[in-house]
Amino acid sequence: MEKKKVAYIYDPAFNTFDYGSEHPMKPQRIGMTHELIESYQLLPKLQVYKSPSMEINELLEFHDEKYLQFLQKVNPENEEQFSKEMEIYNPEEDCPIFKGLFEYSCLQAGSSKLGAKLLNDKEVEIAINWSGGYHHARKSQASGFCFVNDIVLAIQELLKHHTRVLYIDIDIHHGDGVETAFFSSNRVMTCSFHKYEDDWWPYTGKVSRIGTGKGENYSVNVPLKDNIDDEQYIYIFKKTMKEVIDRFQPNAIVMQCGCDTLAGDIIGDFNLTLEGPAECVRFIRQYNLPLLVLGGGGYTPKNVARCWTYLTSLLIDGKKLEKELPENIDRDIYGPNNLLYIDKYNRENKNSFEELDNIYTEIHNHLKNIEIVTSVENLIVSTKKQLKIK
Repeated sequence: MEKKKVAYIYDPAFNTFDYGSEHPMKPQRIGMTHELIESYQLLPKLQVYKSPSMEINELLEFHDEKYLQFLQKVNPENEEQFSKEMEIYNPEEDCPIFKGLFEYSCLQAGSSKLGAKLLNDKEVEIAINWSGGYHHARKSQASGFCFVNDIVLAIQELLKHHTRVLYIDIDIHHGDGVETAFFSSNRVMTCSFHKYEDDWWPYTGKVSRIGTGKGENYSVNVPLKDNIDDEQYIYIFKKTMKEVIDRFQPNAIVMQCGCDTLAGDIIGDFNLTLEGPAECVRFIRQYNLPLLVLGGGGYTPKNVARCWTYLTSLLIDGKKLEKELPENIDRDIYGPNNLLYIDKYNRENKNSFEELDNIYTEIHNHLKNIEIVTSVENLIVSTKKQLKIK
């Protein structure tokens, strides 16, 4: 693969935030990823940018003002004073109020928007923000460890210069927040590959959930079962994404690379090695479209760092990394074998190729209803146009 101009957006401040010792979300995984990227000597191949903090007026392009005021004011010391607001804006126990919460969210969102701007200005071909990808946050509500939806804000920025934006989500959880935001839009197609069962949070993501109004058939959902492996995952991903891209003809792509799909994740129940997400990224990279790559879930930090470092290398020039971890890496963290790559577990795969083909057939039947608009006037997008989304 040819080398591409790749932006990498990072701030060491992410290491200072803490959801709590018992919470599975560990912002320190961002710093671990950075250290591994640096140890593999990838930084000189990247255009490195410091994460900017998003301003309140930028957050208002998607989020509700009263919700943002709540996030600005609440902290662990005064949380009890906001009991009524907590019921409205943060009803789930999985989004704890921690010190620096608003600063953390602004850095995430600012980083993703910067990536979108760099793509809009054609400064780079690919932009990476591993601190982003918080796909559950709603317009006025925290959800699923997510307070601000950096993805929606970045897509809005891309839409100022691109007629059609494709959003791809390979996190184990359904990308419900992004899907809901663009559910009635025909300018954004959302495509989520996720675990779906009646008792699996967020309890959404059936293949029959396809969008509404102008957005009908522009939401694609690929529901999967426990312990899917690389072979099956790559099979359904490539088959679906080829159809999606051929039909939708996007001008830019946003890809959320949550790695709670990996074998050994403390929350996820898939059985992928690094080659699962890696092959998905390779496949999308080959389309040579402006590409914003974001993080997401992933709750075994040492494997998150392994995965995102490997994906960073692939995005630069398609090259694999040395199997042995660099000598300057903390062996106590990555032991006992000190290898980059991980093995899948010996578990019963609940998926079958027949079931995957049935899912694809249903998706195909929805996608064939899409009419592609290619007139010149529709390729010109006003940068001043305000997007009305849910």
